[in-house]
Amino acid sequence: MLCVGCDSRTPTVDASAAPAQPAVTQPATGGPEKVLPTAQTALEHADPQSFMTMGPLVAEEQADISAERNGRIETVNVRIGDRVKKGQLLAQLDDRELQATCAAHRAHMQSALAQLREWQAEQLTAEADLRRATAMRDAKIISEENWEHAKYRVDETIAEVARYREEAAAAEANLNSVNVQLDQSHITAPFAGVVGRSSVRLAQEVKPGDVLFWVTAESPLQVLFTVPETAMAAFTAGKQLDLSTADYPGLHQQARISRVSPVVDPASGSVQIIGAVLRPSPLLKPGMTMQVRLGQ
Repeated sequence: MLCVGCDSRTPTVDASAAPAQPAVTQPATGGPEKVLPTAQTALEHADPQSFMTMGPLVAEEQADISAERNGRIETVNVRIGDRVKKGQLLAQLDDRELQATCAAHRAHMQSALAQLREWQAEQLTAEADLRRATAMRDAKIISEENWEHAKYRVDETIAEVARYREEAAAAEANLNSVNVQLDQSHITAPFAGVVGRSSVRLAQEVKPGDVLFWVTAESPLQVLFTVPETAMAAFTAGKQLDLSTADYPGLHQQARISRVSPVVDPASGSVQIIGAVLRPSPLLKPGMTMQVRLGQ
């Protein structure tokens, strides 16, 4: 007994006999303690059919239409809600100065081409004269000085032909540059759709990059949404989706998953998914927010 009482060594505890750490519990309130599942466990055991998320409807084709040059708005041909065709004129910039510049460059090019043709004819004549002069020089009929005069005339015409050819090419380049600016004066629809936004008015001064219209196609429609990493196994390509919206409580629209992102966003722990809307209702419009569930 004395040996036991005086032993200062700590008794060895069997690790296998230690009780397991309890799960998160509620404080006792007189009844038995309840074990609360963690958030991760809840997601892992959630029914995929009951999972609901939200995402916007988008069209495959939609674009901001911006000004491509400085100018003043001369005409506005469409308003919000108007349906447009591909290439239809939406607005027009004032192009009177460009039209005058274009006419001047065109006249300059035509004048240079006319001079070029005249000097090309002169060159042919001078070359024929030089051939005759060469034959006469060889026959000792004319002097070397007369032959050199004929040779000089050929060299002169060749130089003038080259000069007017370059002048005509420069005038054509200037004309093409102005024509590009004239084309930029026409604000057109890049595809068939509807005008969703308009921020342009008559006499407005614009600069390159100013957004004037937003045009969106009306079909085909897609729904964009994300699901957490823990639920992504249930959302595979080809699965049916059920779409609904608070705007029309009785409407249920069918869709099918067409694309699933191959990567998980590390910031949110989610995966982006695209669903193709099947036979969209006329009530649906691009930009609407839809509730998304897996279909039956």
